[in-house]
Amino acid sequence: MTERLYLDDAYATWADAMVTAHTPEGGIIVDRSVFYPTGGGQPGDSGRLEWSDTEGRACRMEIATAIKSDAFAIALIPAEPAALPPVGTPVRQIIDADRRLGHMRVHTALHLLSVVLPLPVTGGAVGPDKGRLDFDMTEPPSDKTALEGDLNALIWRDLPVHASWISDSDLRARPELVKTMSVAPPMGEGQVRLIRIGEVEADTVDLQPCGGTHVASTGEIGAVRIGKIEKKGRQNRRVYIHLTS
Repeated sequence: MTERLYLDDAYATWADAMVTAHTPEGGIIVDRSVFYPTGGGQPGDSGRLEWSDTEGRACRMEIATAIKSDAFAIALIPAEPAALPPVGTPVRQIIDADRRLGHMRVHTALHLLSVVLPLPVTGGAVGPDKGRLDFDMTEPPSDKTALEGDLNALIWRDLPVHASWISDSDLRARPELVKTMSVAPPMGEGQVRLIRIGEVEADTVDLQPCGGTHVASTGEIGAVRIGKIEKKGRQNRRVYIHLTS
């Protein structure tokens, strides 16, 4: 099992770890990961590994992404084929901090987009400077400028973003928390992570299950722009947002 350090501190950009296994495809499984693995529409982190070989020589490997090797392990995927650090090797993980922060800002902004467009979500994707949500929406928004203004108004309230946990059974008893139609919440470990935007109960703007990385307050997102709104099927509309700085 890989300890998921990014859940406790999304701002951490490096961590020491131990290589515990290799995958048949050439991935490196570590005992604790600062790399976020691809999932929930958010790409895996990129970065590098550093370690010393048995003769004390410095080694370095670029990491293209991270993936879930199984339900409990995270594998780091080298950017190019190369000799892997042996099992048992202490390594230092260093992620691309700017790319991670972009994902955090965009991911949090998408949560707010689902607030100003309170419709079932059928899909989504996060990038370092833009993202999109797909909605079960027969007609496009009548006023895109007003929608953008509502979204930025929430951002500039500088609302705190909190993580907490709920049991699988409690989440099943509260289906209204799940906004996504096509992606199931990250269940199966007995508890599910919730992301709350806003102060405690009295001033909650959004509350939904999510295993991704987010900024600590909405003001860190900065201003956003609503981009294209595309028709994707009879009832689906894809709405893009872009960071403007």
